[in-house]
Amino acid sequence: MPVAELTKQTPMLSGSFLRFVGVCEVLGGLGLILPGLLRMHQWLTPLAAACLVVIMIGATTVTLMIGGGVTALFPLVTGLLAAFVAYERWRGAAQHMAASAR
Repeated sequence: MPVAELTKQTPMLSGSFLRFVGVCEVLGGLGLILPGLLRMHQWLTPLAAACLVVIMIGATTVTLMIGGGVTALFPLVTGLLAAFVAYERWRGAAQHMAASAR
């Protein structure tokens, strides 16, 4: 997508930054799915979810700044779901580590 199209609704953000955020979102999505699917590096799932929470906080803020109103509920709910995933996966990892230490 051309940079002019990317920055049309959010002129306060550069096109390069928006592309960077898009790449981070894709990598975060892969970080949520691939560790469980491949059964490798499972610590990446809560880390990816926590990073996505940060991105969704920014997305909610920017959506409210441009006058999104109800539209800001989408990144807010997505961020809450990512926070839940991060919390549960970290809690599960801590319980697993405690059980294996016994």
